Amino acid sequence: MVSGSLVSVVVPTFNRAYCIQRAVDSVLAQTYRDVEVILIDDGSSDGTSEVVARRYGGDQRVRYFRQDNTGISGARNTGLARARGAYIALLDSDDEWVPWKLELQIACLRAHRDLGMTWTDMLAVDPGGAVMSEAYLRRMYSAYRWFATADDLFDASESLESLAPSASEICPGRRFYFGDISDEMVTGNLVHTSTVVLTRARAEAVGEFREDLRFAGEDYEYHLRTCQNGPVGYLDVSSIRYQRGRADQATVPANAIHLAVNFLRVVEPILTSSSRPTRLPEPMRAEVLAEAYAWVGECRLDAGDTSAARRDLLRSLMTRPRQARTARLLFAACLPRSVGRLVRQAYRAVRGQLRGRSETPAPQP
Repeated sequence: MVSGSLVSVVVPTFNRAYCIQRAVDSVLAQTYRDVEVILIDDGSSDGTSEVVARRYGGDQRVRYFRQDNTGISGARNTGLARARGAYIALLDSDDEWVPWKLELQIACLRAHRDLGMTWTDMLAVDPGGAVMSEAYLRRMYSAYRWFATADDLFDASESLESLAPSASEICPGRRFYFGDISDEMVTGNLVHTSTVVLTRARAEAVGEFREDLRFAGEDYEYHLRTCQNGPVGYLDVSSIRYQRGRADQATVPANAIHLAVNFLRVVEPILTSSSRPTRLPEPMRAEVLAEAYAWVGECRLDAGDTSAARRDLLRSLMTRPRQARTARLLFAACLPRSVGRLVRQAYRAVRGQLRGRSETPAPQP
């Protein structure tokens, strides 16, 4: 039975006994009290089940399920299928929420019943817990370069204080932005998963995470479909502590090729379709597609697959010819592998030196 005020928080985890307690505790400490944690253990072998039993064995708010390893999409789908709330939130097991997160986001969703999802900015913290950035969303997701401010992305906004009185003390002067951004999302991801709260209706309309997008990029495809299913909203405030710098994260360099390939798999059919209308101007669509080809090409070149790299880099230049960096990468891909690697290393070294000089402070008068 679905509860009209309950928030079901889906937390997939795999071998994170060292941090799972912090994530779950941050949910249970919310000022919005009507919550349940759907904790999906995706085949951990590090004692996660013992940690959960010891800490939450008598807490009916925490529902623990263990399954064979299927990957993060499969774990999230298991959690979505077991959620009983009128709202569904997503939280990765190495992130933490600030206590007022749900209170503000639920207030926004209740005030705007046509919205199916809200998300927020985030703090970035290092492995020791020190804050590295107070507002990390725009630094993490490069697609924000297309939209200088939230006003460029959304059609409307209002003060958070008008929707949630507690915002006057928590985050005075901040705003809530909302509207249809289905086309804008095609430029790249704008949504961080651990900040998301959806209505049940929107979650059911969107369906499951794609399990064929392995290792990285499945969250972008899910959020894209969420935005394609109706208007959404963004709170201009950091509501989570996002963990950086650990080796078990999806954003590690080894997953770069999967992220690039899966991004291209998602956006290429949209950007090359002649039947799908879009608000994005043609030069913008061409640039996004060219960058996607170049991204995949560079990752393939890094992996030593020079034949496939040449193909993707050439497709990038055919889509948008004036790209000096992509042309240099294609030149390197046409050289013998060892020579091409040396050329790229030399180029990176020179670029690093020039960048270092440009960032050196000028002498004070």
